[in-house]
Amino acid sequence: MPAVSAEELYANETSRLRFEAFSRLQAAAVAFGEQLPIPEIVAIGGQSDGKSSLLEAFLGFRFNVREVEMGTRRPLIVQMVHDPTAEQPRCRLQEEDSEEYGPLIMPETAVSEAIREMTDRHLRTIGAPVSAKPIVMRAEFAYCPNLTIIDTPGFILKARKGEPDSTPDDILDMVKAQARPAHRLILFLQQSSVEWCSALWMHVVQEVDPNFQRTIVVASKFDNRLKEFAERWEVDRYLSASGYLHQNVKPFFVALPKDRAMVPSGEWRSQIQQVDAGILHHLRTEVAGGFDEERFGARVGFGNLKLFLEEELARRYRDASPTMLALLQERCESAAAQLMAAEAQLNAAEDVASLRRAAMQHVFAVARRVAALLDGATDPDPAQHGLTTEEERTASTSAQWPGGASNAKPPNAGLRLYGGAAFERCLAEFQEAALELGCPAVGKDKVANVLLPQRARGGADSALLAAQEIARSSAREVLSPLLDTACARLSAVLRRAFDIAVDSASQSAEGTPLQALRPYVAFHASLRGAYQSFVGQLEEQCRSLVQHHLEAATSSFAVSLLGGVDMEEEEEAAGVQHGDEENEPPDERSAAEEGIRRLDLREPLAESQMTVPETPSPDMAFLKGGGRRHGQNFAGRVLPRTTAPKGPSVGVRGAVPMGAAGSLTPGGTQTSLKGDFRAICLGSERLFARIRQAVAVQAAPATLRSAFLEPISQRLAGDLSLELFARRDEDVMGMFAASGAVAVLEASRETLARRVENLVKCKNEFQELARCL
Repeated sequence: MPAVSAEELYANETSRLRFEAFSRLQAAAVAFGEQLPIPEIVAIGGQSDGKSSLLEAFLGFRFNVREVEMGTRRPLIVQMVHDPTAEQPRCRLQEEDSEEYGPLIMPETAVSEAIREMTDRHLRTIGAPVSAKPIVMRAEFAYCPNLTIIDTPGFILKARKGEPDSTPDDILDMVKAQARPAHRLILFLQQSSVEWCSALWMHVVQEVDPNFQRTIVVASKFDNRLKEFAERWEVDRYLSASGYLHQNVKPFFVALPKDRAMVPSGEWRSQIQQVDAGILHHLRTEVAGGFDEERFGARVGFGNLKLFLEEELARRYRDASPTMLALLQERCESAAAQLMAAEAQLNAAEDVASLRRAAMQHVFAVARRVAALLDGATDPDPAQHGLTTEEERTASTSAQWPGGASNAKPPNAGLRLYGGAAFERCLAEFQEAALELGCPAVGKDKVANVLLPQRARGGADSALLAAQEIARSSAREVLSPLLDTACARLSAVLRRAFDIAVDSASQSAEGTPLQALRPYVAFHASLRGAYQSFVGQLEEQCRSLVQHHLEAATSSFAVSLLGGVDMEEEEEAAGVQHGDEENEPPDERSAAEEGIRRLDLREPLAESQMTVPETPSPDMAFLKGGGRRHGQNFAGRVLPRTTAPKGPSVGVRGAVPMGAAGSLTPGGTQTSLKGDFRAICLGSERLFARIRQAVAVQAAPATLRSAFLEPISQRLAGDLSLELFARRDEDVMGMFAASGAVAVLEASRETLARRVENLVKCKNEFQELARCL
């Protein structure tokens, strides 16, 4: 068959212009991460299948790429530019993350070392043995065609020593990603010594190109197979690959010089032509009957493969030109819009007055939204923003109801509520939790430590005073952590209201303050922090108020008022059942308890029935010790004057003989502590229940509502504005532009400006050169 002339291969001016236009587009795409469907060739195959030698053959010179082992670690995009003036190869590597090319690499044998250094530096940065990010090399040479070939890592079955076991799979995924784009031709290499039916990697091609519409199969090292052909039918059967390859596949058969030594580029090209001529000569003369040259001659030899690829690319360039021009126009417009947005952002970052005004509008909008949620709102989706009682407890793990109240269930516990509804349900849950908590059990030791000193001082009401003191202590012990938990839970409801308000505001229409302030993360963080601080202060104030209510409700005066009641009626109303206390018979009551009941139940005597003794009554002995005037009961109520009891003194009404040190005298008459213990426990339980009612049901809910909700509606917007904006302009700017942020914005704007300039330039050049396509 006729030899391919140099004019056809290298000196075609139309081909050069065409490739130059797409080469510039490709450089811009790699630099800016653009996904431009530029026709390209991606070479894939197993390791040692001859991809590196084929790449050097296309280049027309050798640079020992095989020694770099590039195929195992990082793709290499080689942009070949036919330049008749470049008698010596001019190679440059594109800088990382830039559209600019580095300095000229001379001589060409130094290219391998430059590739190795760039590869190692990048892999050290990402900490991986392989990377899908390509290296771009531009080679201008008088003897290379106008092609772009992507040399990919060779497939391997097992990782090399020192590499992760996942390296083969990583390479496989990387090559698939390079071959998958529809605008790339797949140049699949397989050694000719491997039978078509035994191909190891053909399935990879089928995965990315099932119908082989853009796949070119190359049987490399074809000279190794020639010695197996003796007759024409053997050659034709192998060259047709009938029954083994897809009907769309028309394979090429290529052999390259075996000499691995570095030789001058002219000698290298001469050797390639000699190998092509040798293969044709062998098929024509050494095989009986030759081969079907009319059918297979155009697919034998490297020269034919090179011409086919250039023609195929030219056809694809022509087909892609209209789409490429439209896409370039779209990218230019998009980049110009991004540049305008960057300039507007930069201008806004320097306009503190506008930022302050927009931010204050946003603060007031959020504050109004929070207040509206607490008043009652339907527009936020309960399924998205609402929580059940159980979900609220889970979200507030550090604010669980204490003791036996942890399972309290308020009304509407299963509904998904937020804002004011969740606030009211939490208050109801607090009241349910309070009712779950009873008076703690009291030991006799504790009762004795309270009662005996009172009795020793001769107090007439020592049992009742002991019951009051125990009720006060128990109420503080039980209700104090309950009130703290209520404040924390209600505070959590208010904090969630802010998140809901901000989320609903983020869905507002374009042009609102939030839309303009969306990029300023530091401002939104400051606003959130100011709101959290505001709610935290409310929580502390509420905690102080309700604890003050508890202190007031458990004061001696308040408890004494609660103690002056008809205890028998309280027992009947509460359903108290008196059972055995240790071995005490149920009907044995201490004299103290009976005395208290008698005093509570006795009607005041008429004035005509009252007498004033001329001498002190025996009752004065114990009333004097209590520090009260005769005629008053425990609640300050006027009592009828009674005669002194006859016989031994009993209970709290009896005088207790005292020793010198104030202790019980051995000879004195003493009431049994067992009976007093029961009466005191009953009395303290009743008083605890009344304190709990006064605090948890009457005082606390109203206090919590006013202390939490009123400041939200009246002061939230003003306090947040003062916290955020009552400062100097430079401090306000700190929320919108951190130190050096303006410089970063300026650099970003400059980068976008260069991108727009380059894209417009590429579009204009491509538009001019499209006439040649």
